[in-house]
Amino acid sequence: MDFFSSINVSSSALSAERTRMNLISSNLANASATRTAEGGPYKRKDAVFSATPMESRFNRALDGATAQQVRQVEVSQIVEDQNPPRMQYDPGHPDADPQGYVAMPNVNVVEEMADMIGATRAYEANVTAVQAAKSMAMKTLEIGR
Repeated sequence: MDFFSSINVSSSALSAERTRMNLISSNLANASATRTAEGGPYKRKDAVFSATPMESRFNRALDGATAQQVRQVEVSQIVEDQNPPRMQYDPGHPDADPQGYVAMPNVNVVEEMADMIGATRAYEANVTAVQAAKSMAMKTLEIGR
């Protein structure tokens, strides 16, 4: 893998993790939203990542020479959680049904915080990988001195 491929792989992962973090922030912000434009309570959203082949001249040169192909991370889709809403008894709420229950979003704040920590750690790991690649390139340039 050449220098620019390693940077491109890490940068694609940084972009995907940023999308994941934005979705987590949206989920937390709407954890108590009982009305949406689509009707009903907010539904939790999550990013689905996929590994896609990365096209570069270096990869084409090695085509068939190695068993492993360089891949980059991509957000293939953003899906809504299909779990039913959480029913909470609150007869004074404007969205309460005749029995006094309100359909609340299916967002678990503890789960979202754990996902946020995971996204942060993955982001940090990719920043470290970019810094390591940059450091190796600088050391390579120092050899010629």
